Amino acid sequence: QVQLVESGGGLVQAGGSLRLSCAASGSTISINAMGWYRQAPGKQRELVALITSDGSTNYADSVKGRFTISRDNAKNTVHLQMNSLKPEDTAVYYCTALVRGPNYWGQGTQVTVSS
Repeated sequence: QVQLVESGGGLVQAGGSLRLSCAASGSTISINAMGWYRQAPGKQRELVALITSDGSTNYADSVKGRFTISRDNAKNTVHLQMNSLKPEDTAVYYCTALVRGPNYWGQGTQVTVSS
């Protein structure tokens, strides 16, 4: 079992920045990759960014150049630095841990970008 706890969401004006963090605990040795998804009202959950244990990253096209994912393996923590935020980035952001089997998910943190 893996437990994920997110922090760092909030309200920000367009053009601003936020930093999300996710701390993993439990069977963290089983984690192959960690990342972030988001879900806006009335839309499907979508990938934002992923990072593997060796540091390889993958970003959604809509956030490339604005968001940066990083990982502290020693602390089992992943961060998402979000810059140049846009109103369309408004969503609940979910941390995820990829293991053999179904992903683990955090409880979600709200990010709201006002225009």
